Amino acid sequence: MWVSYPERGHLPPSLPGMVAAQGHLSDGPDDEDGEGSPSVFRQAVAGLQGVRLRPEIELDATPPPQRLAPFSYALEAAVVVDDEELADGRLILLHDPAGHEAWGGTFRLVTLVHADLEPEMAADPLLPEVCWSWLTGALEARRVPYGAPSGTVTRASSHYFGGLRDREPSTRIEIRASWSPAEPPAGPAGQAAAGSGGGVPDTAAHLAAWCDLLCQIAGLPPGGGPEAGVVTLPQRRDPQSR
Repeated sequence: MWVSYPERGHLPPSLPGMVAAQGHLSDGPDDEDGEGSPSVFRQAVAGLQGVRLRPEIELDATPPPQRLAPFSYALEAAVVVDDEELADGRLILLHDPAGHEAWGGTFRLVTLVHADLEPEMAADPLLPEVCWSWLTGALEARRVPYGAPSGTVTRASSHYFGGLRDREPSTRIEIRASWSPAEPPAGPAGQAAAGSGGGVPDTAAHLAAWCDLLCQIAGLPPGGGPEAGVVTLPQRRDPQSR
């Protein structure tokens, strides 16, 4: 499962406080304060709100799409260096207490990531496979258990004419993906315990891995996490000014 989004606006230069978890009910009004959402969902959202990030990453909560699951929470992020945006993306946490056969559990993470490419990198015929390996590699480097990954990697080229003819051709990469975070068993009060199934997934680790992916597709060197042998995109000549 993956989802389309409208174009995101610019994020503020500072990191604001996260908003409360929002449970979007498929047959009712939004639960704005999160008090009506399940405990495991609130704990999973709390895991997304306490992660230390690289200084290049600007992160904020954003309204999640509705009707994908009974409960959802979303974050948007941008990789910014010298006030220039190199990559951006959104990460959505979905929760269905009844479980979902395709997910293999009750939680699902969905993402959309964008970045512009240098011409020589854009022409690489193996680029889609490489970009997909960055996602799975980021999860594996963080030793984050997950299952049922699916998605697409899209390479889109733009050529400019008329009043825009002075612009050089550009290529943008887009990764749309989803995967199921492993769920430990629920303890007596719904807390995670050893094993698998029914508890609170380690959403903090999944967010950290997702931020690693954002930095990698932005062309930044590895940092802020476990060392791994990776290949990064070259810096773009004209990153998006903010």
